[in-house]
Amino acid sequence: MSETRVLVASRNAKKLRELRRVLETAGVVGIELVGLNEVPEFPETPETGATFEENALVKARDGAAATGLPCVADDSGLEVDVLNAMPGVLSARWAGGHGDDDANTALLLAQLSDTPDERRGAAFVSACALVVPGGVERVVRGTWPGTIAREARGDGGFGYDPVFVPEGEPRTAAELSPEEKDAASHRGRALAQLVPDLADLARG
Repeated sequence: MSETRVLVASRNAKKLRELRRVLETAGVVGIELVGLNEVPEFPETPETGATFEENALVKARDGAAATGLPCVADDSGLEVDVLNAMPGVLSARWAGGHGDDDANTALLLAQLSDTPDERRGAAFVSACALVVPGGVERVVRGTWPGTIAREARGDGGFGYDPVFVPEGEPRTAAELSPEEKDAASHRGRALAQLVPDLADLARG
């Protein structure tokens, strides 16, 4: 039986591996996930949406339209309570450049340097969209509450993981194993909601 190809609208190898693990854990077989590096390049709409959901849906629609494949896309970021839910959709470019994790994290810690521990609440948020050409469009949201640490710890994960301490956990997200992170994370929680749709695609 041939596998159903599903495009993941990302060049981030860690996100691809994360979705593969989520599907494996859920027992979904018959899906071959491919990233943007594995399909011909196509014009991508800039991520200018005001919400994670808008950005995820635009990416998934672009991918599905350009390749004819079902497409999963996510937009995620960190919402910090005392910063009025910022960096939010600007998380990847908080310090100016796109995807400079160290600079983004350093700026965030500097902005919170005078904030007492009890007011350092935050949450990782992920919106995941699934667009099937000529078919379903679905957007789901996963939230992972926690607090911002005073310094970076751990070398796992990516983004703000080294300064994010999940609720009920002494370690930062960067100190968790990949499996622990999948089970609890915002993206894991959102992707889990798409598992029934992906299982349907696998069944054809």
